[in-house]
Amino acid sequence: MLRLFLLLRSSHGALDHFFRYLVPLLAFGLLNGCSSISYYGQLASGQLQLLQARQPVAELVADPATPAKLRQHLLQAEQARAFASAQLKLPDNRSYRVYADIGRPFVVWNVFATPEFSLEPQTHCFPIAGCVAYRGYYSQGAARGAAALQKQQGLDVYVGGVEAYSTLGWFDDPILSSMLGWGDERLASVIFHELAHQRLYVQDDTAFNESFATFVEQQGARQWRAARGLPAQTQDDSQQRDQFVALVLASRERLKTLYAAPLSESGKRAGKQAEFERLRRDYRTLRDSQWGGKGRYDAWINAPMNNAKLLPFGLYDQWVPAFAGLFTQVGGDWEVFYERVETLGRLPLEQRHQALKSIAGKASSHGGK
Repeated sequence: MLRLFLLLRSSHGALDHFFRYLVPLLAFGLLNGCSSISYYGQLASGQLQLLQARQPVAELVADPATPAKLRQHLLQAEQARAFASAQLKLPDNRSYRVYADIGRPFVVWNVFATPEFSLEPQTHCFPIAGCVAYRGYYSQGAARGAAALQKQQGLDVYVGGVEAYSTLGWFDDPILSSMLGWGDERLASVIFHELAHQRLYVQDDTAFNESFATFVEQQGARQWRAARGLPAQTQDDSQQRDQFVALVLASRERLKTLYAAPLSESGKRAGKQAEFERLRRDYRTLRDSQWGGKGRYDAWINAPMNNAKLLPFGLYDQWVPAFAGLFTQVGGDWEVFYERVETLGRLPLEQRHQALKSIAGKASSHGGK
């Protein structure tokens, strides 16, 4: 998950750079009204708090006052960080070599929104960062407030917590306390994902950027386990995730067909709710018939459903098979892989997506032989 602080700039903890670029950032907000001033203000305040909270990981590891559990997490993170640059050819800088305790479960909350009868996200455009399919808030209350306003406008809205983000190298991004709750394997994966955003970012194509980072995260995690002599992730874990994502993506496709049909609003509304119930039934059937009745995604599937809630799946998973196919084509050579991805990133949007579809199709065909 990348973030929108490309509007600012800093170097190795120099806070004066932050304030130097804060003025033009707020000036841009003035051009967009009072609501933009408030929004950019909370971005600036939140990023400043992170800058102030950072501590070098090496110093914390060496400090006898550091809690043993935290020290162990940071030691694992140091090893994963070194592996990321040495083996995955990800940027070698100070990002994720500093730590910040933020005292909350998520660093930001992202607000996704779609029209009632569409799966196209409401996009938000920024200088340098381009257009993205969400808005981020450092306060859960602020995110919920923004979501409530959008709901009043008749939009489908979803608020999701984010454990980490990337500023694409403009700051020394810290390991956050919010990244530690899911264990060391997940921590390494998040580091790989966020560094991938620093390695490559294409304006105005969130699905491309997030799918690319997700592939790097998944392949990097596989190689990280192998490098430590650990067995591959159990097939059950990866297979269940893939099956669940496939269910959601299939539901998205059926909804797209429904919304494009010549139906009345009431007809589309009824069909929409029927589709969500079908998704729930399909999930329960899969869970009970193949997963032994254990539902990793029960809470998600049983919570209220709308178009916006399905958005992250399309953004984070849409092109992963294409990137996997491309990685296979180049024989697992990371440097060549990045060069090929950069070439794709320079193509016009429609041509880029056609190329990705072609790569994914070839990979699927080859895998089926």
